Amino acid sequence: MYRVKEAFYTLQGEGAQAGRAAVFCRFSKCNLWNGREADRASAVCDFCDTDFVGTDGQNGGVFATAAALADHVAALWPDAPGRPYVVCTGGEPLLQLDEALVDSFHQRGFEVGVETNGTLPAPDGIDWLCVSPKANAEVLITRCDELKLVFPQRLAPPDAFEHIEAKHRFLSPMASPTVPENGSDPLKQSNTQKATHYCLAHPRWRLTLQMHKLIGID
Repeated sequence: MYRVKEAFYTLQGEGAQAGRAAVFCRFSKCNLWNGREADRASAVCDFCDTDFVGTDGQNGGVFATAAALADHVAALWPDAPGRPYVVCTGGEPLLQLDEALVDSFHQRGFEVGVETNGTLPAPDGIDWLCVSPKANAEVLITRCDELKLVFPQRLAPPDAFEHIEAKHRFLSPMASPTVPENGSDPLKQSNTQKATHYCLAHPRWRLTLQMHKLIGID
């Protein structure tokens, strides 16, 4: 059984795959916050700006089998040249993503990307793994394609993740979770400057911005 908040076709907005067409499959639930505003202050990840509660989003739902969900995602990919790409995100996708679903995506021709907080083991077969550590939550995944750190986090400074083997290392400026996407966000502006300075002083890291928000797409 898979519970999906929403699924939609768009461009990847940040990181090493930025600009690439993808179907985003956003799973419900997270192990670092329950998604309720009343509990945000006590959550491990208290800056999340994503709605992952329930299954009532665009193309969301409950899927009894891996094949059913893979078919659902495949129906969102256009009939056009180019290898299909699905990004499994959340919430925390590794609460639900398993080898059976990865295999079902592969059977339909999809390359499988995952965006995770890294606190849970990943199933075999994932093609692109992006780990985004949160606060002081223990990261179990120590090898990935992309390490993307929301910056700054007092309990998660970049040098705390030197042990993680990653092909790419990105800093993503922290935004205010309560500011509308089209609204002014002084916190994000300040954090973008801080992230820029950090990357200049530590060139192993690269700056990534949320391109999808800058150009006004999902």
